[in-house]
Amino acid sequence: MTVSRRSDNGSLVKIVVTVKQVPDPNSTILLEPDNTLARDREVVLDPGDECGIEEGLQLKEAHGGEVVLVSMGPERAKDAIRKGLSMGADRGVLISDEQLAGADVLLTARALAAAIKPEKPDLVICATESYDGSTGMVPPMLAELLGLPQMTIAKKVEVDGSTVKVHRQTADGYQVVEASTPALITVTAGIAEPRYASLKGIMAARSKEIKQLGLSELGIERGEPGETIDGLADAEARKAGAIIEDDGTAVDRIIQVLAQAKVV
Repeated sequence: MTVSRRSDNGSLVKIVVTVKQVPDPNSTILLEPDNTLARDREVVLDPGDECGIEEGLQLKEAHGGEVVLVSMGPERAKDAIRKGLSMGADRGVLISDEQLAGADVLLTARALAAAIKPEKPDLVICATESYDGSTGMVPPMLAELLGLPQMTIAKKVEVDGSTVKVHRQTADGYQVVEASTPALITVTAGIAEPRYASLKGIMAARSKEIKQLGLSELGIERGEPGETIDGLADAEARKAGAIIEDDGTAVDRIIQVLAQAKVV
């Protein structure tokens, strides 16, 4: 397990936030012939990762330490890291290697874990899922590879010494879970409103460090992918709902429909 480094007063020492450059959500998404996303179009910092950065910055402001952004992508992915640095993060790490083109989620998690482990973070923050892949598989794989407890879909995070408490809303109700640091959490888009970068922050970001690493420096070989795309199909069209006219029996019919859906 990653060993936590703490100051004498129990404040956080290091927060790592994973970030990703994705196709602009406002643009048309296109696919390559091999069914992978076309990434030669307009790209931006994943909106979900902006929320993760904001949460990391708020925790830093409350408990001290530094915020380190870790990303995997081509050279231009530095732009996504630079945006996070302009928001207030301290430095960045970019994993960039031609062998990573079309990487599956396991290789992605392995590369991220290899870059994060030497940082010895107290807390790793990830978005619940990326905008482009939307698998939600990388964070739990990352937690397993780092040997960290994970707490998912956090809508509120509290830190008290070496304890992290997460509030989460699930289909089963409202839950509050906690774990000792070091730990990994995934956050929802509603956890915090990302701040706008100030002119001072944008200027300061130009001089902040972005360390670049390749697979050989991480001690990783690509190998055969554990995940492939066999084909694509259109999502099933949403079926029209039933209209119940109020002819005196509407209540009974609604109750019957709800009973069939096992809602009541």
